[in-house]
Amino acid sequence: MNTALIQLNPTVGALQQNADQIISKAWKASQNGAQLIVLPELALCGYPPEDLILRPHFITDCEKQLQRLANELPASVFCVVGAPVDRFNAAVVFHGKKQIGIYRKMLLPNYGVFDEQRVFNAGTKPFTFEAFGTKVGIHICEDSWRIEGEACRTLAAENPDLVINISASPYHRGKREERENAFSTVAKTLGAPLLFCNQVGGQDELVFDGGSMAFDTDGNVSARAPFFEEYTLEQPGTPVPPPLPSQPLKEIYTALKLGLRDYVEKNGFKKTVVAVSGGIDSALVLALAVDALGKNRVAAVTMPSQYTSTETLSDAEELATNFDVEFHTIPILPIFGKFTDELSKVWNPAPGLAEENLQARIRGTLIMAMSNKNGWLVLTTGNKSEIAVGYCTLYGDMAGGFAVIKDVPKTLVFDLCRWRNEQSIVIPPTTIERPPSAELRPDQQDTDSLPPYEILDPILEAYVEKDLGIDAMLAAGFDKAAVLQAVRLVDLSEYKRRQGPPGIKITPKAFGRDRRMPITNRYRGSINI
Repeated sequence: MNTALIQLNPTVGALQQNADQIISKAWKASQNGAQLIVLPELALCGYPPEDLILRPHFITDCEKQLQRLANELPASVFCVVGAPVDRFNAAVVFHGKKQIGIYRKMLLPNYGVFDEQRVFNAGTKPFTFEAFGTKVGIHICEDSWRIEGEACRTLAAENPDLVINISASPYHRGKREERENAFSTVAKTLGAPLLFCNQVGGQDELVFDGGSMAFDTDGNVSARAPFFEEYTLEQPGTPVPPPLPSQPLKEIYTALKLGLRDYVEKNGFKKTVVAVSGGIDSALVLALAVDALGKNRVAAVTMPSQYTSTETLSDAEELATNFDVEFHTIPILPIFGKFTDELSKVWNPAPGLAEENLQARIRGTLIMAMSNKNGWLVLTTGNKSEIAVGYCTLYGDMAGGFAVIKDVPKTLVFDLCRWRNEQSIVIPPTTIERPPSAELRPDQQDTDSLPPYEILDPILEAYVEKDLGIDAMLAAGFDKAAVLQAVRLVDLSEYKRRQGPPGIKITPKAFGRDRRMPITNRYRGSINI
């Protein structure tokens, strides 16, 4: 039986557009000889649909499109399409211009970025269907991740000849290996070939990387689709590519580009704007924006203050020139002077943190005004390390519509910039070499307020991503003073993160929907300190 796995990039809620793509791509696969065509989890409505599922009229409109699919999909083939059915995350099987069966997802993930138990009911039964003499069983994503779970156990009892897993499995570093191991185990345990069809594309904070695969009964990969692009994986006839060399920086950069591009495209923005300071974070964001969207859809603005060095101002200008983007310079000193003149009537004139934050908020006001006037999407430039410890200004550098690198630790920012320059030198080398500084007071450096990032980032990974407590981190050998400082700052900065824009998840645990902590919180994680 010839099969085709259609790695689709749907848009959440675009029911007719998604159905158009499903029909068009299914017909093309059928004309290429496919007899069994598979599409990803919830391909009809996009994933994750979140509380749209709670709207009865949304479910009704999905059902109308399912009726359309029955009429318009090629009648001679079997098509498996992910879609909501009532309040179930389902796989609908079409053949002969009708629905011949529905599988309802049994295991609903409710951790990390997943909230399926909030909106879906769980299925209770396995499902198989006959296609050209082959007994085909269906799983939906999480069903295959728990080999001892009910979904695997009950399907194994049906003795399928082939297993299909339709997924919307989001990307993070290391996910590819986890995924391949999980599905390989299912194929071996059930003793049947397995076809894994994954969604691709960006949806708000999430990026789906595709990478659909076919496994033989021994759990070996027999065919593999590319990552981060729409693709139809056809069997037989698809050669098995050699194992991909590990290129983690390229992978992360590609994920960030895809997440940015789809957020801009799917939300209808024509152009973006980046505040470039001459620092490394804004350099990476500008590079990603141009690489994802093209230079004509990106503008850059630099807003120097009295503390901006000639070196950083020169780097900002050179960066914009290298990328050939629209570039503006708006000095903030005159505005800052007027603000402080008026505020001197109501506050202590001795300079301090308030004056530093005021400069950032002037910049935030200016770039949001440009956004408002021109319809541009502001891309903020804060990285995960800064956002974690609150080394950012609410309503200042946090002001914007999309936080491209909010899940990228500072040390990884440096690595990505070096990798990007290996492709072509576009980021001024001095930007990468210069010690990081907010340049909000004379001779300021980040290390005045924070541990060096090579010390801070591993602590943040342990505390935020691995949920280690203070005692465990100290037992692991982390510096005590740095641990106590980092934990305190992370906990106190929750209120800031709640008010920041969404951004792309690339680590196992991102701030936002992945990690939900109370703002009012006196727990500090150790009784021994």
